[in-house]
Amino acid sequence: MAWQEHFKVDPTEILISSKNEALKYFIRRDLLDEKVKPIKTLWELSEVEKILRRQQDNGSWKYPGGNDIRLPENYDQLETYRNLGELVEKYGFNKDHKAIQKAADFLFQFQSDEGDFRGIYNNQFSTTYTPAIMELLIKAGYDNDSYIIKGFEWLLSIEQNDGGWALPFRTVGKNLKDALNDPVTISPDKSKPFSHLVTAMVLRAFAAHFQYRKSDKAIKAGKLLISRFFKADKYPDRQDKKFWERFSFPFWFTDIVSALDSLYYLGFNVNNPQINESLEFLRDKQNRKGTFDLKLVRGQDKDLPYWITLAICRLFKGYYH
Repeated sequence: MAWQEHFKVDPTEILISSKNEALKYFIRRDLLDEKVKPIKTLWELSEVEKILRRQQDNGSWKYPGGNDIRLPENYDQLETYRNLGELVEKYGFNKDHKAIQKAADFLFQFQSDEGDFRGIYNNQFSTTYTPAIMELLIKAGYDNDSYIIKGFEWLLSIEQNDGGWALPFRTVGKNLKDALNDPVTISPDKSKPFSHLVTAMVLRAFAAHFQYRKSDKAIKAGKLLISRFFKADKYPDRQDKKFWERFSFPFWFTDIVSALDSLYYLGFNVNNPQINESLEFLRDKQNRKGTFDLKLVRGQDKDLPYWITLAICRLFKGYYH
């Protein structure tokens, strides 16, 4: 049974009709298995030029706002992560391009002696943005870089006793505002339970790495994540179970599509009942056009429904190959 037959409607038909050249490239390459031109052909698109024009000399992108809670360079770290995601996930950028080299150099300067990328939460450990940044840099070709290896070593050192991850300041009962204003870096209470929001973001870095995705710790954390599908988180950040059903692309926080994506690369399959049920949940959200009736968040891209559809198709092709 072909993977397309698991849908109500073959979504590749509506996808290939898109006028978005980058989107059509990945549809042909990843879904239709067609021979395509080198990925660098996407780097010359006008949409890419708009992103690259806004890159600053130090490799960052300037955050279009901010307040007094975080320093400007920490806001710029967040904006650089966002634009790096656009370039890597939508246009296939890698470290062959100077813009990625400059962005990586900018981000690497935020790595602390411990190994996390510090700043987005001011002085606090970030078990959310650190692995998210690592994921993109790994996909861009920095998988064997010493900064990335050090990041993994830090992630493994700061996991909770149950085998998952949480935001350290949350495990001691601090809210975000107080944590951002605390000059002391707060260590986690490892006896507290894992957060599925955080654990899923950590696993995105593991899933992206050809070696770390095979680790026993990643597999154990994957099982923990599956046990929390469509449930409320243990901590206040994006706690409501409805956040499982709020989607963005490139992936940002945790939703069922981003979680299933990581779990596939960790080796999980449809023999797992929760994974099978989650794929059925997505299938049931498909409309007659072939796209999906989902709550989309983050970004102004008019083609976001098609990017999410592509991400779901990649899941179905992987899990039902």
